[in-house]
Amino acid sequence: MDYNISGKPSRNFANNSNQQVWNFVSVPDLHPMKVTINVNKPGKAPGLIFVAPYTLYGSTMIGQTGALIMDQSGNPVWFRPLDSRYIQNTDFRVQTYYGHPVLTMWQGTISGTQSANPNLPVGAPEPGAYFLIINQNYEVIKKLTAKKGFTADIHEFTITKRNTALFTAVKQVPVDLSQYGGPVDGYIDNYSIQEVDLETGELLFFWNVLEHVNPAYSMLPPSSATSSNNVWDPFHVNSVEEGPDNTLLINMRNMWAMYNVDKETGNIIWQLGGKQSDFTFGPNAAFSWQHNPRHRPGNRISLFDNACCASPSSPPECQAHGLILKLDFQNMTANVDRTYYHDPPLYVPSQGNVQKLSNGNQFVGWGQEPYLSEFKNEGNTKENPSLNFIYDMQFPNQNQSYRAFKNKWVGFPIYPPSIAVDLLREDEATVYASWNGSTETVAWQVLSGQTPFNLSVVVSSTPRTGFETDIEVHSAGPYFQVNALDSTGKIIGTSRTAYVKVRKYKRK
Repeated sequence: MDYNISGKPSRNFANNSNQQVWNFVSVPDLHPMKVTINVNKPGKAPGLIFVAPYTLYGSTMIGQTGALIMDQSGNPVWFRPLDSRYIQNTDFRVQTYYGHPVLTMWQGTISGTQSANPNLPVGAPEPGAYFLIINQNYEVIKKLTAKKGFTADIHEFTITKRNTALFTAVKQVPVDLSQYGGPVDGYIDNYSIQEVDLETGELLFFWNVLEHVNPAYSMLPPSSATSSNNVWDPFHVNSVEEGPDNTLLINMRNMWAMYNVDKETGNIIWQLGGKQSDFTFGPNAAFSWQHNPRHRPGNRISLFDNACCASPSSPPECQAHGLILKLDFQNMTANVDRTYYHDPPLYVPSQGNVQKLSNGNQFVGWGQEPYLSEFKNEGNTKENPSLNFIYDMQFPNQNQSYRAFKNKWVGFPIYPPSIAVDLLREDEATVYASWNGSTETVAWQVLSGQTPFNLSVVVSSTPRTGFETDIEVHSAGPYFQVNALDSTGKIIGTSRTAYVKVRKYKRK
């Protein structure tokens, strides 16, 4: 069973240490991971933190997989756990759909999380995956799959300004790989970029990678196919972004390159990085195994430079970092504009992202390493990583999130607040109150009475503390209820009425 967003129980939970997992009396089936705040300095951007925790096969999952919103102290705000640790969410963030903020994410199973011998390259989506759009009431309003026999891919789902969906998708295509040095009876993980009308489901745009990019220039050797059921992943498309003049910026990790594509013709306008780069690189500007390039003003591009570990061809001691490049189209050069290094150093084989925040700061998700960080825009250097490094959160064990985001978000759950009661003595009780996803609850009001139809206020207002607030009340009930209060004192939600069986207490 899946807790989802309505309050149903979940079985996706291992009995982890209480020091690493949240446990709540009022919602006993929610078990998000606990995090550690390593760095917390002034100057951070406002907002909540969005992650989708999971882990790879062979590592212990701490808490449940799913989609998690936290405040900057690490307290859960909303958690949507999944049915099993072998189901994951990725790319969990806030977007805009017809002028309204929504939550978007990918959901499915990632190859490499359920077996030591995956049938697909690690990081590929298993068939059956889909994208979700969830409104401010935490209702699923859209569920979308890929077209033309492709599988919805974990890496990118963007709602465009036209209220269409732009995303990556993948399909295994039979190919004789002996021409590249691989097995005869092989397959290529072929990617596509698709744009779909979210109202009609019509496919509006389709770009086939194999028709435009030669896999022979991949940095990942075809021999890697032997460890994933003869499937070679030469491209590994992991992001797409709309650019100026009807173009698309498409990133391919295993090519060490990104491509600027004319959306009308499908032609590649220029390539940055890889074996056929149209640009030459200045000192320390070259990148490898990269993720999440995004256009920035002034002919700049940000990216997460993994620079590490994805194959034996990676140079040793390559430290992951956020990177902003300045492109010179007259001289076709790329030079370093800013860098963002973690302190202490991190070596990140996969995943990661860089996000520009509302105050100009940069937010970095460290992918396969269990961290997320915030930097002042000026950045730092490998030699001085503590400079402008103002926030750092660490997940437990080897929990990871493909990307991490900081977004502003207001949530109005349509399901009621949750309540639990522990009767301590004949006239004293502890009431536990929570409301999964409510961002506007600032205080709780407690009611009790001898019948469920005649309740009176016993605590007029007590401040909300974290996800779950425990409130001491002088009442025997046996019926209790809580009201959620907003900043004006208005009641915005009412729990069910809880009944507590009265026990007999011996007087001393």
